[in-house]
Amino acid sequence: MFPKLVQWGDFFIPTYGVLLAIAFLTALWLASHLGRRVGLNSERIMDIGLIAALSGIVGAKLAMFLFDWDYYTVHPGQIFSLGTLQAAGVFQGGLILALLVSIWYMRRKRMPVLTTMDVFAPSIALGHAIGRVGCFVAGCCWGAPTHLPWAVTFTNQESHDRFGTPINVPLHPSQLYESGAELIIMAILLWMFRRPHREGAIVAWYLVLYSIVRFFVEFVRNHEQALVWGLSLTQWISLATLAAGAVMLIRARRRVLVP
Repeated sequence: MFPKLVQWGDFFIPTYGVLLAIAFLTALWLASHLGRRVGLNSERIMDIGLIAALSGIVGAKLAMFLFDWDYYTVHPGQIFSLGTLQAAGVFQGGLILALLVSIWYMRRKRMPVLTTMDVFAPSIALGHAIGRVGCFVAGCCWGAPTHLPWAVTFTNQESHDRFGTPINVPLHPSQLYESGAELIIMAILLWMFRRPHREGAIVAWYLVLYSIVRFFVEFVRNHEQALVWGLSLTQWISLATLAAGAVMLIRARRRVLVP
C-alpha cells in the first residue's frame, strides 16, 4: 500500500503515524464533547487522553514483547530497532494498561470513574477504527491468505521490508474488518450514551462488543505466535475482557439510570 505519505530523500513521513495522530486528535475531540455533556472538566479529559495514549503505546509494545518473547530473547537488539518502534504492537495490551493508568489518575483527581470511562468508550472505538486504516495502509497486522472476491494484495516492497507483509498474495483485509466493526460499535455506544443509561454500562458494552469482534477477526488474521489450545493469545485476552465487560454489565444493573 502506501507506508510513506511523502518522502524527501531519506526523510519521510509515515502514513501510519499521520493516521495515528488523526485518530488520537479525533478521539480526544469526541471525548471532550461527550465530557461536556455530563459536566466533566475539559482539561481533565485532555489530561486523561494524553495519559491513556502514552500508557497505551507502552502497553501495546510490552504485550508485543511478551507475545514474541522467544524472538526478542534471541534478538534483543530488535527491541530498539526502527521496525519495532514503528510497529503498532498489541492493541489489547495497550487498552488494558491505558485503562489501569487512567483509573489511577481519575481516582487521584477524584473524578467519577465510571462516568469518565463511559465518555471515553465511544472515543476509543473511533480512534481505533482510524488507527486500523493506518495499519491497512502501512501493511501491518495483515490477514490470512484467501481467495475471496474482496481479498487485498500488497505489492509494496517497503511494507514487506518493514513489517514482513506478504506481497503478491491475496489476503483477508482484516484491518478493515476491525475498522468497520469499530465504527459500528462507536455508533451503538453513542446511541446508548445519548439515551438514559446506567453508569458504567457504556464502557462495559464496549468491552463486550470489541472482545467479540476481535475474537472472530483473529480467525482470519496472520498469527506469528503459536496457538494455545487452538486459540491465539489475543483470543484468550478477548475472552478475559469479554468476561470483565459482562461482570460490569451485571453490576451496572444495580445502579440508577443516568438521564
